[in-house]
Amino acid sequence: MSAPAYGVLRQVSATASVLLENNPSSMTLEGTNSWVLRATPSTPAVVVDPGYRDLEHLELLAAVGEVELILLTHFHPDHAEGAPWLAERVGAPVRAFDPSLCLSAEAFADGEEIAAGGLSIRVLHTPGHTGDSVSLVLDGQVLTGDTVLGRGTTVLHDLGDYLRSLRKLIELPAGTLGLPGHGPELSDLASTAREYLAHREQRLGQVRSALKVLGADATPRQVVEVVYADVDRALWAPAELSVQAQLDYLRSEEQG
Repeated sequence: MSAPAYGVLRQVSATASVLLENNPSSMTLEGTNSWVLRATPSTPAVVVDPGYRDLEHLELLAAVGEVELILLTHFHPDHAEGAPWLAERVGAPVRAFDPSLCLSAEAFADGEEIAAGGLSIRVLHTPGHTGDSVSLVLDGQVLTGDTVLGRGTTVLHDLGDYLRSLRKLIELPAGTLGLPGHGPELSDLASTAREYLAHREQRLGQVRSALKVLGADATPRQVVEVVYADVDRALWAPAELSVQAQLDYLRSEEQG
């Protein structure tokens, strides 16, 4: 990949532009994608996921013109921490699925149609990465937050929820553009969601096999050492979170 263009508002589609925050890491890839949505260049904007309280980045978002609304895909600070500062700076309300993140506005609901930026934005509750994760659907494109990344896989909180969320995204029309919270755009989100689902099913099979060797009471770390043996150890800590979600899922299946 070419070096990311930090500090440059890049047009991705007729209605969506992205400003990449300079916060690269193993968890954020090149950094957080802050999305700017509007029907026309003269329409007030909707900002999605302002990122950390990074004033250099937030000032650039404030400079895009009038901001009508700030939306959050989920509560993690690399997406939401800067929202209060930006809201005060531009005089716009903040909406999210979690009411505690909202400012001067109500939480949004699954299936709600939000009219802002000259656009109709549909909220799709897609939990799994977090309980409050949403995807935002508009005009042949979907902002996925951390539910589906531009490359690689995401850390899980609840695998059962996540599998159901992937199945929702698989139902999107072919060619739907995916606009993720980290990483490059996805040319066919439904196809990527199918790949994610296949990957999760493969990992579940590997965890089941590991438990046969390690025993039913194996810890997430023990499972990671077997299943993720070929993965960079720097990623083992987040992998433990996903393995915990997989163990919870498998154990709930047994109890059910």
